[in-house]
Amino acid sequence: MEYRPSDIEPKWQAHWREQSIYAAKFPSDKPKYYVLDMFPYPSGAGLHVGHPLGYIASDIVARYKRHKGFNVLHPMGFDAFGLPAEQYAIQTGQHPASTTEANIDRYIKQLNRIGFSFDWAGDMRTCEPDYYRWTQWIFLELFDSWYNLSSGKAEPISSLTDHLSTQGSEGLKAHVTDHIQPCSASQWAAFSPKESEAYLQQFRLAYRSESTVNWC
Repeated sequence: MEYRPSDIEPKWQAHWREQSIYAAKFPSDKPKYYVLDMFPYPSGAGLHVGHPLGYIASDIVARYKRHKGFNVLHPMGFDAFGLPAEQYAIQTGQHPASTTEANIDRYIKQLNRIGFSFDWAGDMRTCEPDYYRWTQWIFLELFDSWYNLSSGKAEPISSLTDHLSTQGSEGLKAHVTDHIQPCSASQWAAFSPKESEAYLQQFRLAYRSESTVNWC
């Protein structure tokens, strides 16, 4: 009997989707296991051989952990918020929203045809506000924080300004304290808004900087 995958797999792949076979269950008493792949850029006409090369390995781990009794979260997403998607739209003369959506639909079909055990209930697209609002939130948290070596943790930048207002830079312990110009509390108070912000930029975990960007 000849085995032809195209005669069998569409039926069972549809069954897996309808029954949500690979969906993580919440809540669950099972131990948790998280398997995350690198999201593909939807900036081409289709997947290339490098995509399944990596996804097969992580899919093996996800399936193994399910069989071992774990509640496995194995999502997939698409990194569509950047230059690759923009460049593809320019090359094809189409709006990025149109090319991105069409490419994502094509990628999903190709990934499903291969038979990966992704949990599509929580697929992510980095171009959607519900996703990038959190990446922006993370950067804002980093921007508004500095790392205090004395406490061994990140703290709000307000705790740094409080210290500078009362003690200046004396007693400060941060990775940059050996490389900055010391200042007293009176000097800090005399700083202009621009000068005080420039001083704080040296401590912030995320900071503003200027650099040359290669747009090619």
